[in-house]
Amino acid sequence: MVDILFRRVDNSPLIVFRVIFGLLIFLEGIGAIFTGWVNRIMIQPKFTFTFMGFEWLQPLPGNWMYVYYIVMGLCGFCVMIGYKYRFSMLAFTLMWAATYLMQKTAYNNHYYLLMLLCAIMVFQPANRYLSVDAKQDPNLKDISMPHWCSIVFILQMFIVYTYASIAKMYPDWLDTSAIETILKSKKDYMLVGELLQQKWVHWFLSYGGLLFDGLIIPLLLYRPTRKWAFIASLFFHLFNSIIFQVGIFPYLSIAFSLFFFEPKTIRNIFLKKKPLYVENQLVVPPYKTIFISVFIIYFGLQIGLPLRHWFFKDDVLWTEEGHRLSWRMMLRSKQGHATFKVVDKETNATIPINLSNYLTRSQQRIVAVKPDVTWQFAQYLKKDFAKQGRDVSVYVDAFVRVNKRDYQRFIDPKVDLANVAWTPFKHSEWILPFDQEQTREKSEILRQ
Repeated sequence: MVDILFRRVDNSPLIVFRVIFGLLIFLEGIGAIFTGWVNRIMIQPKFTFTFMGFEWLQPLPGNWMYVYYIVMGLCGFCVMIGYKYRFSMLAFTLMWAATYLMQKTAYNNHYYLLMLLCAIMVFQPANRYLSVDAKQDPNLKDISMPHWCSIVFILQMFIVYTYASIAKMYPDWLDTSAIETILKSKKDYMLVGELLQQKWVHWFLSYGGLLFDGLIIPLLLYRPTRKWAFIASLFFHLFNSIIFQVGIFPYLSIAFSLFFFEPKTIRNIFLKKKPLYVENQLVVPPYKTIFISVFIIYFGLQIGLPLRHWFFKDDVLWTEEGHRLSWRMMLRSKQGHATFKVVDKETNATIPINLSNYLTRSQQRIVAVKPDVTWQFAQYLKKDFAKQGRDVSVYVDAFVRVNKRDYQRFIDPKVDLANVAWTPFKHSEWILPFDQEQTREKSEILRQ
């Protein structure tokens, strides 16, 4: 392992990747302002649904989140040009992690992946060439890097893609009903809207996506198929960018291809004036034992975290338990609606709750389908009424459907969610199981 991790190789892929990565996170920071994302997710809500344990993380008051994201964008720009690289990369990482942990309304796996990649980039010697840092300090300049600099990215993306492929191996994806449901919302797209409704397109995208995720890393690693795999990657990610509008992730994924090609090829295309490193020297650092230990622990966690949903009762597609941090990307369409009933324990009076008085539209959508968010809002209501000196119970009646199936009751309406503890490591019994009988019950309620 020592020989593989610490053998010196040409650093052209990492240098070019740093420039692209810096540009992308600069656009992520600034773009969040101009697309209205910051206003919609960080400024408009009265409060945000944080990850459990991070309730102390809340957006800055007023319009200060705009300043926050401008600073993030400037950090990204500094990464791109290699100015104060380590500080800039660390600052962006901490700020991005904070925005990730302080809100779940706009959660997706790409945000989680970006947080991991930023953390990895902090430790990369990515400013040793074509950077302001190297120009200011010639002693910093280097044309080589340890091989682990490439390996960590390849392993990380292999885990991401492999789990994404495995997650697609369920009935709704294999019979194309999941992708058909997802693409129905794209029907009005100019030029391609009607094409996306064709059944053959659903079959192509379902199985093409599954095979792409499962095979792209091995095919990029294998020299005879590398060029064709790269072309397929271009098509796949540009399609996702245009149709699904998933931010910088498609372009970031294309940029990862840099680490699969020979450094000489990357140097000849992007850095023609850069000397090519050919010595292949083994340089073992004094911290090798610590590094290898951290390396094994980190990737052990990355392999283990996506498996945790198997330890929860019922299907993760329904319960959401174990869904996050598991690379279960774009697998299903899920809608729901919830009614919250607050009961004063002293007077037994029922207090109607209008969700619009508390939550934005985006928050209302997730509060019905994400049980941890449902529980968090029940806790919020309890605390809000406690400020008025009232001790209350909170009951929730929620109905959810997955992939356009019939609605089914999701939350046990008899359980007081304000007075039950959250159990992160075991199934919450107040999440009702998926049951066809509940579909008929919902139909009767709607008729009434």
